[in-house]
This record gives sequence, structure tokens and C-alpha cells, in this order.
Amino acid sequence: MSQKTKKIVLNIGGMSCINCARTIEKALKKLNGVTQATVNLAAEKALIDYNPDVVDQKTIEDTITQAGYQVIHEKVSLQVGGMTCINCAKTIEKALNAKEGVYGAAVIFATERVLVEYNSEQISLAAIKKVIRDVGYEVVELQQKSVQDAEAKARQRHIRRLKLLLVVSVALTIPIMLLMWFSPLSMEQTNILMFLLATPVQFIVGWTFYVGAYKGLRNKTANMDTLIVMGTSTAWIYSTIVTFAPEVFHHAAVFFDTSTMIISFILAGKLLDAIAKGRTSEAIRKIMGLQAKTARVIRDGVESELPVEEVQVGDTIVVRPGEKIPVDGTVIEGYSGVDEKVITGESIPVEKRKGDQVIGATMNKTGMLKFQATKVGKDTALAQIIRLVEDALSSKAPVQRLADIASGYFVPAIITVATLSALVWYFLVGESLIFSLTVFIAVLIVACPCALGLATPTAIMVGVGKGAENGVLIKSGEALETAHKLRAVVFDKTGTITKGEPEVTDIIVAETDKPLTQNQLLQYAAIAEKNSEHPLGEAIVKKATANGEKIDDPDDFIAVPGQGVEVKISGSMVLLGNRKLMESNNVNIGQVEAKMTTLENEGKTAMLMAVDGKAVGLIAVADTVKEHSAEAVRALKQMKLEVIMLTGDNQRTAQAIAAQVGVDRVLAEVLPSEKANEIKRLQAEGKVVAMVGDGINDAPALAQANIGIAVGSGTDVAMETGDIVLIKNDLRDVVVAIQLSQATMRKIRQNLFWAFFYNAALIPLAAGVFYPLLGVLFDPVYAAAAMASSSVTVVTNASLLRRFKPKL
Repeated sequence: MSQKTKKIVLNIGGMSCINCARTIEKALKKLNGVTQATVNLAAEKALIDYNPDVVDQKTIEDTITQAGYQVIHEKVSLQVGGMTCINCAKTIEKALNAKEGVYGAAVIFATERVLVEYNSEQISLAAIKKVIRDVGYEVVELQQKSVQDAEAKARQRHIRRLKLLLVVSVALTIPIMLLMWFSPLSMEQTNILMFLLATPVQFIVGWTFYVGAYKGLRNKTANMDTLIVMGTSTAWIYSTIVTFAPEVFHHAAVFFDTSTMIISFILAGKLLDAIAKGRTSEAIRKIMGLQAKTARVIRDGVESELPVEEVQVGDTIVVRPGEKIPVDGTVIEGYSGVDEKVITGESIPVEKRKGDQVIGATMNKTGMLKFQATKVGKDTALAQIIRLVEDALSSKAPVQRLADIASGYFVPAIITVATLSALVWYFLVGESLIFSLTVFIAVLIVACPCALGLATPTAIMVGVGKGAENGVLIKSGEALETAHKLRAVVFDKTGTITKGEPEVTDIIVAETDKPLTQNQLLQYAAIAEKNSEHPLGEAIVKKATANGEKIDDPDDFIAVPGQGVEVKISGSMVLLGNRKLMESNNVNIGQVEAKMTTLENEGKTAMLMAVDGKAVGLIAVADTVKEHSAEAVRALKQMKLEVIMLTGDNQRTAQAIAAQVGVDRVLAEVLPSEKANEIKRLQAEGKVVAMVGDGINDAPALAQANIGIAVGSGTDVAMETGDIVLIKNDLRDVVVAIQLSQATMRKIRQNLFWAFFYNAALIPLAAGVFYPLLGVLFDPVYAAAAMASSSVTVVTNASLLRRFKPKL
């Protein structure tokens, strides 16, 4: 049997609390063939891994539906041109229905329309249009009517419905409250009138709670709706008996005001919660909405505007000033500044010219660019970022597991506490039935499992979104949590702290009878190294070319292994190399010896030059430190983190680089195969360690570290190694990642503290534990207000993380 695994993302509707998410996960995991199922309540998405040879997508979706929830499908109606007979319609239907992600396609030949139901996580609207065009028909864009964002529209519909229910509930509750205090009628008449006002609130406005409770009961679980239904139904049933059979309870007072106020407060809380949830996912939606819709493509010499989904690798694309770059590619013509802030977080436009890479979704600012597409569709940087963000949102941080376990036992425990509290007060203490019912209702209503369930995922959603905005891609909730525990940050040297490419750093001219200028010295060195393939020689030639020096071919060229080169330039014999080359040619280097030693102690490679037997100067080449490396190290040390440099270079060079950036501890002369062992040794010292590298040569060390941070990935953001991926080649983003983790964990801790403290404090209060001291019971109406505010408080607190700004 095939062991292949597929992954799908489904948008889920109808969830109201963490138990809903747990119910769906539990139902899916029971399916044979489903290897992993994670439901994110805050994002309202399910991420499912399954074996398509064992179970199909329909069965998965049916399981979610049978559990009492909805899989949100998008629907679109498109006008189609070019059909001449019913077979044309069948051709389109067949092509569309064969596509993964299309649930059903029906072509109405008489009206020339096609109705398509699909999952936007698997197939886009533009891809559907392309299928129609590919089989030879035309999509008439101007007459198109479509639902572009079913998820957003579903959220707006939900908010509108909550507003309507709340208005109706409040409109009926206010008269009940007035009748409780200022009724001109008899008690019997007042109770009947309140019954007539309260019943629609209980069973029409509150029907959503009964549906939610039924779903839980059907799935052998209990949720927040169960508590609300039990509490309000108890109040309504008791009050109804008092109204129509007053002698049963000796003409006691009714609870109609309590049941309607509870429903009103809870609806208000749900409305605020829905609005706040929309804000927490703002950063994610912003990323997903970045992609350009169309591209100007040149094919066969003709420029035409096409949907971005139809762009192919190798296409030539034109982007004018002020337009979005549609896909990733390489510039073949033109010059411009490109604003890459949406991808990298860098606010200053980046200059682009022939040979440079451009990233889809970035903005062309000043000039026209013509580039060749290299990555399209799901391979673009933006698509990979979205995929990483979705994976991170679907993962669970370790801290969330405690909340999940607690919420799993929460509702049954609350029902038990409420029942026992009422029985104790009634039978053991001897309080009245009304007193005991008040306790029962208050305990059921005040308890809030949603605050526990939302505490972690809402904060992680905002944190992951803010990271992506700043060019920091966090692959999982676990990585986000672990980063704040770091005690040591280990940097690879070459390509991480340094640029990874040798550069000319010093040109020293010796004092002679006829001294050369610095430019002459550089020109001679470049001519000598013109045909060299050595990195140091290439660095000299590159520097001379950048300075505009003319680099002719040498007259003669002799390479001296292990020493340098001997060349003839304009009749003069020029030597360029190390001390051995000068000694073997009896050249006195006394004038430059001290300077050469100084440069070598700085970790630089110094090359001596002699012309016609006399030392004329030296050129130093080194792998230079990146612009912001020292600033990043300083910021990390201010955060009380130990900063370590790991390199295969010799101790002297390593110490020189470390001194430049402020690193105190150096692990030098470490072979690539031994880097992971060095990380293990640091972990054995009790340190939580982050390894920062380029994600390629450092893969084993990145994997061994508690957190692997891959730097400077550019458009290749989906690299396997690294728990955190930094798009820019800027070490300050390591600081940003750790600060973001710390800020997110602060919000999670605040949320969990509030959720646990709220329940720990108010449940005993509602149960009457403090009644002997206070002499007053906790009114169920106040309990409803408190419960409604608790989950809103958690979600709103998490959304404050949107204000996060790195401190560098």
C-alpha cells in the first residue's frame, strides 16, 4: 500500500470554543488514514495530513459536518463564452470536476453560466478560469459575479447576525427589567407578561446555544453552550412553573430577568469576541492579500495582460513604475528602486538592475523593469511565506497543551461543582430553593472555558503575523515559545557574521624614491591577478574594476605555488605574494613588515608587492564583517544572552573577527562535521541554545540547537533547516525574532494567568463560598457579564501585540 501523505487546509465554521476544536480533532483522528489533524480555533482552520489511498477528502469533510460544524466552501458564478452545444458544457464540467479542490461544477448551457463550488485553499478563482480557457472557452470577466473571500464574508455575516440577535434580545430584556421594578400589574399578570417577553429570547435568540449544546451532546462532549443552556433553561423552566403553577413553589419570585440578561450579556460578549478575532488575524490577512492580480507578459513579441496564475517560468514580464511585481524573477533590462518592505520588512527601496533578483508582491517605484520569471504560483517567495505562516498557526506551542488538557475536563467539572454546590446549600445548609438555584445558575454561567482555549492561539496568531511583517518567519508555535528561553546564541562566522566574500580592506604604499599611488598599486595587483581563480585574486580584480582601473593582460605570468605570482608589466618585474616569495627573491620588506603583522593580527590576509626587486607596498584582503553584525551582538548581550562564534578558521583570524563585533567566546578550528557536537556541549552546560547560520553548511548544527535560525534566505524561505527563517541578510533580525518571542510569551502568560485567575476566583464566589463573609450572593446576571468579558479580554489583550516594534 502506498504510504504517500497529502496535506489539506479547510476553513471551518460554527466553532465557538476550544472544545469545538478538540471535538473536530478527536473525530478526525479516529478516521483510518488521517495521520495528523490540528484545528486552530483563532484562525478557524483545520490542517489535516492523510493518506489518500486510505481515506478521501469527502470523508474527512463529512466527518467534520457530522460532528456539527461546517467546512466553508466558496461558490462562484462565471459567464462563459464560446459554447455552441451541450457537449461544450459537458467538456467544461468534466475539466473542472477533475481538478483537486473543486467540489462540483455545473454548466447551464441556456444562460452560458458555470457554477463552481470549491476550496480556495486548494484552487484559486484564477486557476478555475484558466481551466475553462485551457479547454477552449472564454470567461467573460465584465459579467462575472463571484464571492472573492468567502471566509471574510462568512465572518461579516456572523457579526451581522450577532448584532441582530443582540438588538432583539436587549429590546425584549429592557421591558422585563422595568416590569421587575415598576410593574403596575398584579404579580400573576406581570409574570405572564414577562413569560411572553422572555420565551422568544430563550428559544429564538438563544437557539444558537441549544444548537451548540446539541452538537456537543451528539459528540459525547460538553462545551460552553452546554453551560449556558443548562443555566438559562433552569431559570426559564423554574420561572415558568412559578408563573403557571405558583402553588408548587409557594408563589416564589421568577428568574425571567436573569435568563434574558444572561443571554444578552453573552451575545454582547460573542459579538465583541468576533470583532476582536478579526483584528488578531489582520496581519495574516494582510500577507495573503499582497499578491498582484495580473501581469504584463511578453510572448512572441506581443505584450498582454494576463492573470498572475497564468504566468509561466521563463516568461518575460514588464513592470512599470507604481506597479506590483507579480512573480519572482531575474531582471534582464531596466533600472529601478523596488520597495520590498512587504516581504523583507526593509523600508528603504532596493536598487535593481540587470542580473538582480526581484520578488513577487513587491512594489516597483521609479523606473521600468523587464524581468524573466523564475518562480511562479506556489513556488514564489510570497506563496512559501503564506504556507509557513499557515503551518505555524496550525501548530501548538507546549504551553498550550496545559490549557487544552484543562479545558477538556473543564465543563464536566463545572457541571459537577454547580450541582454539588446547589445540593449542599439546599440539603445540608438548609437554604431556600431560590438560593440554591441562584448558586447553580451562577456557577454554570460564570465559568469560561473559552478564555483558556483562546489564551495561546490568539497570541501566536498575532506574533507569527507580526514576524512575517518584519521578515521573520516563525515555523511553529513551539519555536516561538522556545526562543524566549534562550541563554546562548551561537553564530557561524563565514557568511553569517561576515559577508562570506573576501574584499580589499587596505592598500598600503611603502615610502620609496618613486612611490606608487594607491591606484597604481591596486592596478598592478589586478593585472597580476587578472587570470587568477583564487578568491583573494578575484577580490583584488573586483576592487580595481569598481574603481575604474584599466586591467591589461600581463606580459609574462608565472604562478609560484604556495608563494604568489611573478609577472611583467610594462617591462617591470612585479612580485605579488607572501613573505616566502619576497625572501626567495631577496626583497627587503623591513618598511612594511610591522604594518603587515598588524593587518594579520586583525585577521586579514596581506599580500606584499615588489617592483624590480624593491618592496613598494602591500594589499590586505579579508572576509569583512557585515554592516550590522556588531550592533546585533551588542543588542543580544544587553538582553543578557551569551554570544558565541563558531568557525573552522584558525584561532587568530577568529579572534580578530570576534573582537570587531564584540563576541567574547570563540570556538575556532571546528570542522563542519563537528559543529553539531559543539552545540551539544553547550547544551550539556545547561544552556538553551540558538544556532544562527546560512541554513546550508550549518544544517546539522541548526538541527541540533534548541532553535535553528537560518539567515539571509532571500526568496528561498522554505528551506528545511531552521525553526526560524530570516529573509534579510541582517543579523539584527535575530534580535527581532527573540524580542518578538518574548513579547508573545508575555501575552500568553498574561492571558493564561487571567483565564486561570478568573475561573479560580469567580467560580468559588458564584458557588457561595464567600457568602458567610459577604452576606450576599453573586448574581447570575453579574456572572454572565463577567463571563462575556473574559474571552473578549483575552482576545483583545492578544491583539495589542500588533503594536510590537523591535528595540534595537
